[in-house]
Amino acid sequence: MTALNLAKPEDLDRLAPLVRAFHEETDITQDEAKRHTALMPLLQGSPHGAIYLIGLGRAPIGYIVISFGWSVEFAGLDGFVDELYIRPGVRGRGIGSEVMGALPKALAGAGLKALHLEVRRDNTRARKLYEKLRFLPRDEYSLLTREM
Repeated sequence: MTALNLAKPEDLDRLAPLVRAFHEETDITQDEAKRHTALMPLLQGSPHGAIYLIGLGRAPIGYIVISFGWSVEFAGLDGFVDELYIRPGVRGRGIGSEVMGALPKALAGAGLKALHLEVRRDNTRARKLYEKLRFLPRDEYSLLTREM
């Protein structure tokens, strides 16, 4: 089983290069200062989310960020997978499946009622994986975003 370790402020130096690599790969434009501002509250224990390092704490192979909210529809705490990244050199080995299979179980034990994620419609490989893990599309809904 691949280890998941709750990231703390002292993990920033190991986490930041992974986040930068994910952002470069997915065309997210963000300078280092803004990235630091986005990560630090979660590393310091903000109730709004958590970051888990994937793999050994001293040499992580990836990370996952979960943001928390409240849902009337699901009658309680819900979460959103904000980012999931695994180094390209270790992809295809089932690590993502392990993480996405174990995380909902662990979070349900902490009271989470639903876990959401978004995936590009054309990413059939990821969609197939997520659906296998019981993440079901809600085709009657669309995620809409307004940046502030």
